[in-house]
Amino acid sequence: MSRLLPTTKTSSNRQRSLPVKARRSLTLKFKLNWLKGLIIPFLLLIIWEILSQIGFLPSNLLPAPTAVISTIWELLVSGELFNHISITLYRVALGFAIGTGIATVLGALTGYSRLLYELLDPLLQSLRSIPSLAWVPLFILWMGIYETSKVALIAVGVFFPVYLNLMSGLQGVDRKLVEVGKVYRLNSMQLIRRVFLPATMPAYIVGLRSGLGLGWMFVVAAEIMGASAGLGFLLVDGQTTGRPEIVIASILLFAILGKLTDTAIASLGKRLLHWQDAYGSL
Repeated sequence: MSRLLPTTKTSSNRQRSLPVKARRSLTLKFKLNWLKGLIIPFLLLIIWEILSQIGFLPSNLLPAPTAVISTIWELLVSGELFNHISITLYRVALGFAIGTGIATVLGALTGYSRLLYELLDPLLQSLRSIPSLAWVPLFILWMGIYETSKVALIAVGVFFPVYLNLMSGLQGVDRKLVEVGKVYRLNSMQLIRRVFLPATMPAYIVGLRSGLGLGWMFVVAAEIMGASAGLGFLLVDGQTTGRPEIVIASILLFAILGKLTDTAIASLGKRLLHWQDAYGSL
């Protein structure tokens, strides 16, 4: 039974038994992977800068990376950039927490209970097909243009990937594992902890990452709704005032923040799933 259903205790003991050199090599491998991931972005930036300097790319449409970095530095020195980033991070974090919480509850219920799946899933799947911008006028009508409507829109974007991955992950648990657990007379809570939770966690982590990615997309639509601060507001302000360097700077900051937050969840997922002997962990 223990071989089929790995526990955190046995996995942590195995991890602690690794030699110090092995743990150091894993850390070095992680850093090297990070450096490999930076190669192509840096090459693209160099090519972009060269094409801008020789006049191939018009500065009024696509300014050079040095001009964009200079704009970001000016915003940083003035303190304006920190204000925009902090407000956007707050909205994404709160919307992510609310959307994930509701999705976790409903995904667990519909994945575990056949009756609740038949009652709730058709409605939720139909709502999933509604475009993000279609929610904007409705939320403005219901909640005005204040923070509540913005956070609610982000929560909607986060909800569906987390819900779908968790629900499908629970329904995809191997029936033989459940039967083995019942043979060993595990009660419902023990089945959830020893069987369903480990088997569903990989799909749940993917759902969290997908939901976070959509949260960053939805925050742009959310900050169009009468926002006076935030990276989405900065993006629209650059477009309306004809400053392409502001627009590109906002897009780059969205990409950087999105990647950093996604990496944080991916790292957490690797820690939670360290017992897996998967191909991707090589």
